[in-house]
Amino acid sequence: MIIERLENRLCEYAWLMRLHRPIGIYLLLWPTLWALWLAGNGQPPQGTTLVFIIGVALMRSAGCVINDIADRKFDPHVARTRDRPLAAGRVSLGEAMAVASVLCLLAFALVLTQNALTVKLAFVGLALALTYPFMKRFHHFPQLHLGAAFGWGIPMAYAAITDTTPFVAWLLFIANILWSTIYDTQYAMVDREEDLKIGVKSTAIFFGEQDRQTIGYLQFAFMLLLLGVGLLTGRGWIYYLACFVAAWLALYQQYLIRNRAPEDCFKAFLNNHGLGFVIFCGLLLDFLPTGIP
Repeated sequence: MIIERLENRLCEYAWLMRLHRPIGIYLLLWPTLWALWLAGNGQPPQGTTLVFIIGVALMRSAGCVINDIADRKFDPHVARTRDRPLAAGRVSLGEAMAVASVLCLLAFALVLTQNALTVKLAFVGLALALTYPFMKRFHHFPQLHLGAAFGWGIPMAYAAITDTTPFVAWLLFIANILWSTIYDTQYAMVDREEDLKIGVKSTAIFFGEQDRQTIGYLQFAFMLLLLGVGLLTGRGWIYYLACFVAAWLALYQQYLIRNRAPEDCFKAFLNNHGLGFVIFCGLLLDFLPTGIP
């Protein structure tokens, strides 16, 4: 009986952390890996890489729990979220707060294995993670805040490897803010009608009928910044080929959202996992010493 109850609670906590939907982990992981490979010149320290990969999983999980705590009054009114453990009453507010605290403490313990600059930057990352879920109450650009939170691993990765945060790190950080705004706007397009009813703000609502066009402009700027990162870091043709493939994926996303159908907007959102993976593969192969000159 005790073991069965424990298993039930652990399953609910895993559901609360969205471990059954790892897309968020991927979208947080890819820009972090981009930064690690660039900062480490294609050979980031294995220990540092492992710390960041585990940290990404912990902080994304913590972010999901914090988000559900912040949205516990909204989620029961949205079809896509009403079955979440906290919204459905299967997990108490106290339990959710305890889970989020444990995840954040574990992530911070990992950060303590890194240098002082990385530890200092981690406090900013924590502040971004804690405040993001509340932004949709105050303005229509919570997606920008999400981009900063999801991209904060970029300056942290540079700090951990080089003990500095150079210009190229911030350029990549800005690129990630644009990318996060792109995919989270696509995500927000799924819930736009219900968000309007309950008073939640988003870029999807703010852009209105110009949503597809604005996403297109953001995709173009994002790709330009990735090309700029490549030029500043001396990347080769394999990286630029990956950027070319990523650009085609961005065009495919435009095709998916052409009619603004919720299910297709969600497919466009999910497609960004592949886009991030392609960019990472381009970096990985471009840095290989046996790569084609």
